[in-house]
This record gives sequence, C-alpha cells and structure tokens, in this order.
Amino acid sequence: MAVGVGAPVPAAAETPSVGTLARDAADDPEIWVDPTNRSRGVILGTDKQAGLYVYDLAGRLLQYLAGGKPNNVDLRDGFPTPAGERVLVAASDRGRPGAGAALFLLDPATLKLSLWGAVPVDLAEPYGLCLARRGEAFLMIVNGTDGQVRQLRVAVGADGKPQLTEERRFAVATQPEGCVADDSAGRLYLGEEGRGVWRFDLGTGPAAGRLIAEAPSAMLKPDVEGLTLLREGTVTYLIASSQGDSAFAVWNVEGAEPHYRGRFSVMAAGGVDAVTGTDGVAAMGGAVGAYREGLVVVQDDVDQGATGGRQNFKLVDWREVRRALGL
Repeated sequence: MAVGVGAPVPAAAETPSVGTLARDAADDPEIWVDPTNRSRGVILGTDKQAGLYVYDLAGRLLQYLAGGKPNNVDLRDGFPTPAGERVLVAASDRGRPGAGAALFLLDPATLKLSLWGAVPVDLAEPYGLCLARRGEAFLMIVNGTDGQVRQLRVAVGADGKPQLTEERRFAVATQPEGCVADDSAGRLYLGEEGRGVWRFDLGTGPAAGRLIAEAPSAMLKPDVEGLTLLREGTVTYLIASSQGDSAFAVWNVEGAEPHYRGRFSVMAAGGVDAVTGTDGVAAMGGAVGAYREGLVVVQDDVDQGATGGRQNFKLVDWREVRRALGL
C-alpha cells in the first residue's frame, strides 16, 4: 500500500517487529505514563495472532505475554484491587476458549503486566474494545464483527476474579472496530469501518448515536480503524486511522460540535520507514518520556527491512503533528 496523502509528519522511532511472520498481526497500541514521573511508562501493542507486547516509552521491548489473539487494547489507571491500585488493561480476544476479552493488571511500581483473567462476552465474534470510567465505575465496551456492541462494568469479585455486569447493548449496521471513551465528557466514539465515526453517550440508557464523520469522504477512506483521544489542557483532539489511504484524521471534540482540523501521514525519517495501511492508533498529550509535549503511536502494516513481512508500531512526536496541521 502506498504512503499516505495527509500532511507529512516524520516518524521519530519504532518498536521491534512483532513475532508473527507474513500475516496481519500487529494491530492496536496504548500508552500509560506514571502521573508522578512522566519519564516512566509503557506502550502496549497487540499481536492479534499471538499475544501482547509491553514496550518502554522509546519503543524498546520490556515484556511479552504470549497467549490468545488480542485484537484491541485499552487501559485505565486507579483500578482498586486487594493488593492496591493497579492499571486495568483489557484486550478483545478471539483466541481463548469461551472468552471474548482478556483482562490484565499492570503494577505501576514495577511496570510488570500480568494476566488477571479471561472473560466471556456475549458476542458472536469479539473484535474492537475500549475502556471507560464513569465516576467510580470502570467500563469495558466490546464490539463484534456483526455490529453488536456490549457495555459492561468491571469489578473485582469476592473470589478476586473479574466480575462483569452488563449495562446495555446496542448496535451499528455494519462491522465496527476502533473505539475510545472521553471520560470527562461522558462520550464514546465508535468507528464503523465502512461508514465513519459515531458518537454516543456513556450512560446506561438507550444509546442514541450520531454519525460525526462519514466514510468514504475527504476526511476518511475506509476502513476506519483505530480511534484515540489526545488532551492538551482544555483542548481534546480525536484522531482516527484512515486505513484506505494511510492517513490520520484529526478533530477538536471538546465542544458540542466536532471541528475537523486536517489529516497527516507518517513519513520515513532517521532510518525509520513510513507508515502504510495503518490500523490502531494511541496518543497522549503532555510529557511522555522524551516527547515533551505528547506522543502518538501507530501501527504499520509493513515494517521495511523486517524479515518475513512482519509488522510493528511507529512513534511520532505530537509537536510534528501540530506543526503540520497548524494546531
């Protein structure tokens, strides 16, 4: 697939290639930073054929948890457990018998990730996933390839295992995947791959969605893939992967109406190859390791130079995106 047609932004670094050879494997990243020391943190990345990777904030491999087929990954910190607060990590998973999602706990002191439990989700084929927080409640939103969506509360049961309570279910007409929640605004963004980006509330009542960005359009070329949010003070940006032309669309979404700001593509720089056929995306504003004003991590479907046609994740300095789009 050709390099994208958005405003050019240089790649800053990359992770090692995932282990799976010659298959669509690397999919979705996520970022966690220690709120007390923003030089500490991890990047998570899925190999949807084999397991979950943990990288440091420079993209170096720290840990690999083999098992399942984790597709999308998300996290929320401050999750209460008998051992103290942990970072709750969840991944949609089509590879563990009887399970639709795998739940992990990240110890913020050691940066070690451990499997907490695999849980069933009432979907024919679980696909996309994101986490949310509404007050003290931790929520997991999982969607399936048939358009069905489940919103569930996650807690620690009396036996110490994950306890799920379904809050509501709804659907879009065709296959969704990427989703991301804006906890402070009580909003959920969901990507329907061939149609565009939807916005829902994060409540428990009937889910009345609004299509805020259509695909195909000048903004998005199907498939619509990963979604992420980046916050800078009172400003919130929504970023969506436009897989059909290897680009990323950006909106301001802190107000009542989304405001489209443009598109960017990640180009080769400093020995790191360009991003093509992009899938998942994650972003965080503020200091993130060496990235003083923010970091964007994106999936690349062909890691040039890797053996066996393997895939990986690219790191992008948010300042370069701001510069390219005039944000």
